[in-house]
Formats: sequence, C-alpha cells, structure tokens
Amino acid sequence: MQTVVGIRFKKAGKIYYFAPGGNQLIADDGVIVETARGVEYGTLVIPARDVPESEIVQPLKTILRKATKEDLEKVKENREKEKEAFVLCEEKIKIHELPMKLIGVEYTFDVNKIIFYFTADGRVDFRELVKDLAAIFHTRIELRQIGVRDEAKITGGIGYCGRPLCCATFLGDFEPVSIRMAKDQNLSLNPTKISGICGRLMCCLKYENDMYCCKSKCCRNNIIAPPKRGSRVVSVDGEGKVISVNEQKRVATILLDNKRTIVASWDDVIEKDEEDT
Repeated sequence: MQTVVGIRFKKAGKIYYFAPGGNQLIADDGVIVETARGVEYGTLVIPARDVPESEIVQPLKTILRKATKEDLEKVKENREKEKEAFVLCEEKIKIHELPMKLIGVEYTFDVNKIIFYFTADGRVDFRELVKDLAAIFHTRIELRQIGVRDEAKITGGIGYCGRPLCCATFLGDFEPVSIRMAKDQNLSLNPTKISGICGRLMCCLKYENDMYCCKSKCCRNNIIAPPKRGSRVVSVDGEGKVISVNEQKRVATILLDNKRTIVASWDDVIEKDEEDT
C-alpha cells in the first residue's frame, strides 16, 4: 500500500495520483505538480489515502507545493492568454485555408507548451501553421486532433434532458456505450433520441445501465425481478399481459383480460410459467 492524493487538472478531467510529500492538503486545494507536459496547476479532489501498488502508475511523482496566491494569479493570467491565442490561431487557420476547426487552447502552468485542440474530417498538414504560431508565442506548440466526444467535453452545452452535459461536468473518462444498453432500458432505438449533441450514443446510457438489473442478478441478490414485457401475470385485479415495465419506479403496466389497463408494483404481480398459460 502507498499513500497518494488524487489531482484533477480540468473540471471534468481524469484523476491522477501523486505522492503528497510533506504537504498538508485538503480537498479543493490548488497544487503545483510536475507532469510529462511540464509544471502544471491542479486541484486536489481525493484527500490522502492508501491504495494498492497495482493501482499506481510508476514512477509516482510528488507534489511540488501547495499553490500560492501568486500561482493562482498566474493561472488566471494564463486563462486570459488562452483566449488571445485562440483568436490568433483562428486567424492563421483562415490565412492557410486549412480544413480544420479550432476547439480550444491550453497553456501549461509554466508556459512551456501551448496545446491547440482541433477537429477535422481527415489528416491536416499544419506544419506551416505550427511555424507561424511558434514565431508568435516563442514556446513549444502542439496541435492535437480530437474527436466529437472530446469536442463536446471541451465546449460544453445542454443535453436533451435540459441539464449541462455529463462529460463536461463530472465524467472523467469516456466509456464504451452500446445500443444494447438502450434496449435493456426500454428506450426508443431511434438514433436521434438516444444520441447526445456530439452525435454519439449518450454517456448516461452507460452509467445508468447498472440500475436496470437483469433477472439473474436480481435473483442472486434476493431482489424481486421485473416481469418480462409480453408475459402473462396474475395481479390483484385479475390476469393479464405485461405491456411495459418501468425499471426505476419498479412498476409494470398490465392489460387485463377484461380490457382494463392497470399499473401495478412488481411485488403485487406473479409471472405465470409458460406451461400454465
């Protein structure tokens, strides 16, 4: 076991482990650390705790210091410089007539490198653009092509649910999402209804999927499993056929044999075996 703290460099970015060293830190403290990209400013999101060696990517680096007032001023100054760099880069892209869309700009804390994020349909020859940017900013320049999901994470926005995008607010990593997850949750399989503003399947299909337990999982945990849609059931109001199931409310809509439609809790219905029907 080794004592580590979790540092995040962006609002909804990935969390990286560092050794706390002799620093006394609490959650939300700003810290200065050395990374592969150079000296960076980050925020402590996981206080000191012991984790197995297998969970640590070696070599584990140590936090240089807790961020000072001067460090915070420098971070604020860098954010302003990023806005200026964005405008200048867009102008250069137009001059060179490059088929690319600039999405964001990021300065490292020590201004040792400036990273420009962009999207494009294919490969882009931006060598002349890099030369122009290096001549303007006199530091290392990196142009990084990203996908549509990363674009949504950087730019943010409002999802179909009316809330800020999950990827831009709290999801640290993108996980694979499948159409099977939408099917398991009884959602419409219309791509326009289960896709986010990035055009890919919505992230919430993945992290909400565990709430929709399958029958075998329910049995293992002694939980009453939901009746299958289309199955015959017996309720307090009589026998009928299940026409829909609401996993979150744990209720089923049943069309009774007398043509009445009722909504009943899973606890109040018994699914009939096929041999009984």
